[in-house]
Amino acid sequence: MGRISALGVWIMLLTSAATTAGAGTMTVTDMADRNVQVPFDPERIVCIGPGALRLIVYLQAESRVVGVEEMEKMNPRGRPYWLAHAELWNLPRCGPGGPVSINKKPDMEAVLSVAPQLIFVTYMRGRLADEVQKSLGIPVIVLSYGAFATFDETVYDSLRLAGRILNRSERAEKLIGYVEALRGDLGLQTRDIRGDRRPTAYVGGIGYRGAQGIGSTQQHYMPFEWVRASNAAQHLKATAGDHLFVDREMLLKLNPDIVFIDGGGLSLVAQDYHKNRPYYRSLKAFSDRRVYTLLPFNWYVTNIGTALADAYAVGKILYGDCFQDTDPEHVADKIYTFLVGKPVYTDLKKDYGSIGRKAPFLD
Repeated sequence: MGRISALGVWIMLLTSAATTAGAGTMTVTDMADRNVQVPFDPERIVCIGPGALRLIVYLQAESRVVGVEEMEKMNPRGRPYWLAHAELWNLPRCGPGGPVSINKKPDMEAVLSVAPQLIFVTYMRGRLADEVQKSLGIPVIVLSYGAFATFDETVYDSLRLAGRILNRSERAEKLIGYVEALRGDLGLQTRDIRGDRRPTAYVGGIGYRGAQGIGSTQQHYMPFEWVRASNAAQHLKATAGDHLFVDREMLLKLNPDIVFIDGGGLSLVAQDYHKNRPYYRSLKAFSDRRVYTLLPFNWYVTNIGTALADAYAVGKILYGDCFQDTDPEHVADKIYTFLVGKPVYTDLKKDYGSIGRKAPFLD
């Protein structure tokens, strides 16, 4: 404890000096409804918890990050913000990260060792954030994406909050406007599709505190909702926010026309398919070979860019005539370039295959 306290004194002195030399301080209300005094436009930050680093990359402030979670380096696949910025690999560790670290006290010594002026953290309760802030002597700002495994407009509030602190408010508004423009475009392209032209669709393998199998789905899966798809699971009762696990018997009852497999759970679904072929072949979508794969929607919470790219792929599969001029691969790279600064679709394709392809494990 003595070592941490000594480091804490040094960090507080460093932070104080940096704030004095900078543009001053400001008081903000974070996503845990805490009033926190923070340095304006800080030069040294760390991001802790699901999706925190992603938002900072979206805001084009990754150069301020001075430490990354160990989880980011151990599991680099599926997250465009990480793939786009190889320089993040060289940063020191600021804690373990991962689902088991949610709303837990961070590795205090690791955080102190990288000397941040400000800590961004997601999904931490206000009382714990206050405790961490007091112990470290460093401001802690709680951000949120809303409910797990969803697209929730709460994330817009987080972008605006972080943008205000980092002097990236203009970028935050551009981000929000861009996402809303794409959502509007998806809605426009599908607005005149009659109900009888909407096949029932199901998505399985959605990540939820780790990789999951065919039964892991969402009651309101945003890529479906953005293209007005008929979600076979939408009337089921969710057990964890918007997320639910569908058992085999229920999936047989739903018997969707088309099945999509999220890339995060693709390997688990493939393994299960090979062990239980008779079951899968009793499902209409599998017997008709109308099973398609998507990029990981929920990988350390929602990949917003991937959710949008997946929606275009879903739209083209469900309603090809409405999306006949749309190339989902090209759209994906445009989205990633705007959000994370580089066209990283090719990297994702190496790990998960082409967006919207037929499931490779079908035989």
